Amino acid sequence: MITIQKINNLIILAVIGEFTLSDFKEFEDKVLYRSHPEDKINLLFDWRDMVDYTVDVAWEEIKFMREHGSEFNRVAVVTDNQWQAWSAWVSNLFIDADVVVFSDYEEAKDWVSL
Repeated sequence: MITIQKINNLIILAVIGEFTLSDFKEFEDKVLYRSHPEDKINLLFDWRDMVDYTVDVAWEEIKFMREHGSEFNRVAVVTDNQWQAWSAWVSNLFIDADVVVFSDYEEAKDWVSL
């Protein structure tokens, strides 16, 4: 299950439980609907309550970032899980944005909102 919030050019995605392909497709639709070529987006991924994600989500994330990576300015990932942090680092290879992993939500939100 996911929740998505939009605040100006910031999109906050919180994942609760398992992150499924249908959740990722919902996220893609919201981001692509919001995207404008002249206005880069900041993303905040809150993965503190994510239990797991499916392999197809990992693959879809890589494809999405390769296609749309130039549309992002900053990406903050909130997690204490080392595998999720590694996943964020891998995503950084495919985009032009600054990607930083945080363990504190408020610190991440402050940074990504700059």
